[in-house]
Amino acid sequence: MLAIETRNLQKRYRARVKPPGLRASFKALARSEYREVDAVRSVNLAVERGETLACIGPNGAGKSTLIKMLTGILYPSDGEARVLGLAPQAERQALSRRIGAVFGQKSLLWYHLPAADSFELLGAIYDLDRQTLKARTQSLVREFELEEFFLTPVRKLSLGQRMRCEIAASLLHAPELLFLDEPTIGLDVVAKRKIRECILRMNRAHGVTVFLTSHDPGDVEALCHRAVVLDAGAVVFDGTVEALRRAYWSERRIRVRYAEEGVVPPLPMARRTADGEYLLETSADGADAVLRSLIAAGPVADVTVEEPSMESILERIYTSHGGDAKCASTAPSRGST
Repeated sequence: MLAIETRNLQKRYRARVKPPGLRASFKALARSEYREVDAVRSVNLAVERGETLACIGPNGAGKSTLIKMLTGILYPSDGEARVLGLAPQAERQALSRRIGAVFGQKSLLWYHLPAADSFELLGAIYDLDRQTLKARTQSLVREFELEEFFLTPVRKLSLGQRMRCEIAASLLHAPELLFLDEPTIGLDVVAKRKIRECILRMNRAHGVTVFLTSHDPGDVEALCHRAVVLDAGAVVFDGTVEALRRAYWSERRIRVRYAEEGVVPPLPMARRTADGEYLLETSADGADAVLRSLIAAGPVADVTVEEPSMESILERIYTSHGGDAKCASTAPSRGST
């Protein structure tokens, strides 16, 4: 059974049209006009159990709306979704016992209480017996390294400490699927690393499926094997993170340093840098041929093929999809029908 399966999932809103000008605004109070907004358009997904998936795209692409439909918060306008074999809206109570969710702007923890007290309250909500609650709390405190501040009121915690408590709390009832919406937003590099390590451990040790939305390239690269790109509510890419690199960035940069002075590569696009290296930019498909030509020119002291950073790739994705959903890859979306 799949962790997530959607077929033609759609969400449409009615949005009030705000005319320009003061007079037109007053007229609109008596007679409002509306337009249809497609927040999510015909999304087909098939997510395997234990998978780590990043749902990425520019602001307004439909990522948060999609998560809210998958968790049962919003009803779709059309299509259907099954999460762990359940209908998110019709079987929301049963589903809530099998999934965890962390939204960057909404806390699971009680602000004025220590995280330890919030864990007690959440244990009661999920009907965990005392022995199970104690064992899971101890395990999560250890996994997420919460010992030093577990008894400190949440309001006194740093953002990084609070987010570690938030994610740990979302795992208290041992969910099979974890939804993470911007889990590392606003955190420093050390806090981000710790949170990513904890999430990866839970995925590898317990097989927890991870559905992540994030603008942070480090989250995508460190946590996820698969990426889905949304633009204007539609899926424009669905494949591995490595395939994402190839789809949105086909160039490679090659640096070579020769062991002997006077060796010049027989390629017109090679330019010499101030430190004596030669720098070339070529397509990914042509990189092998370029390397052979460079090596044939003379003894090589060092050669490097630079891959594009995930930050560069996300920047290209966001700038290339300005609201018009054009497919960036010829490969069909997984789970499409």
